[in-house]
Amino acid sequence: MAKRQSSSTTLSDVAARAGVSISTASKALNGRDDVAAATRDRVLRAAAELAFQPNALARGLISGRTRTIGLLTDELGGRFAMPILLGVENALANEQMSVLLCDARGDAIRRHHYISTLLARQVDGFIILGDDNDVRPSLTRGIPVPVVYVYGESADPADLSVLADDEGGARLAVEHLVSLRREHIGHITGPQAYRAARDRVTGLRTVLAEHGLHLAGGAPLHGEWSQRWGRHAARTLLATAPELDAVFCGNDQIATGVADVLRDLGRRVPEDVAIVGYDNWEEFAVDCRPPLTTVDLDLEHLGTAAARLLLDRLGGDHAGGVVRHPCRLVVRESTAVP
Repeated sequence: MAKRQSSSTTLSDVAARAGVSISTASKALNGRDDVAAATRDRVLRAAAELAFQPNALARGLISGRTRTIGLLTDELGGRFAMPILLGVENALANEQMSVLLCDARGDAIRRHHYISTLLARQVDGFIILGDDNDVRPSLTRGIPVPVVYVYGESADPADLSVLADDEGGARLAVEHLVSLRREHIGHITGPQAYRAARDRVTGLRTVLAEHGLHLAGGAPLHGEWSQRWGRHAARTLLATAPELDAVFCGNDQIATGVADVLRDLGRRVPEDVAIVGYDNWEEFAVDCRPPLTTVDLDLEHLGTAAARLLLDRLGGDHAGGVVRHPCRLVVRESTAVP
């Protein structure tokens, strides 16, 4: 029968109960391969009976690992950060690892201070979280443990970066509109300076070319990531392309503004003009009239993927490059004709 662990329960107690040396008990509890299966089972059973919990610091000294990961972000308050952080934390918790989170708030001095602080805490590795899926300077040279970048690509191709596949997400959106037999598809999006906006335009143009279609209005309309821009650009697009029967928008805020204008002008959504947004930001996508079909970046799974790749690196996999994580299409009433 298991008993409650007292503060004096030690590795020696477990070893004595299992009838092995302290060294063998330690190896068994740390999952070392050089312990016979029957011996390991006996040690684990003894530890369970004594309700023994190894001291984390002591295990770290023995194994050279602290089972902690440093997670460094520049914009903890951004809406993209929290789902990624949840994915990272869940994946690492499943491996009985902990996360030490630091928010540099975009400040280089603060960022380097946190790197030094986390290294002093002997973290096993780092996850560097970006804020816009764009290219960023590499920090790896000053970090002597494995590093994975997520939602931001390191400028060093030897580093490992995990990104949302914006080009693939745009393909999902436009292929959906083409499947609905829409032939006059316009595009309203954010500033061209953003890589995400450029990648989505690339995906859009690829699908249109594959189906022999041309972009309504002749060119994408670039502006702010806002409802106001969506309203203004929708009127411009309708003036230059009155035959418009679908709009692919760079985010859900823009798409909500487009829907407002179409409703004001008596254009039915989706019967006359179908709309697809991007991000699946429920504050806009669900409350839009009608609710938006949109591309979900699947950010929590993006964080999970980054954590698993870091675990691979801790296990000895040193591959670099870019991993693009697929998005998914969420279909709602803005494209679904009753």
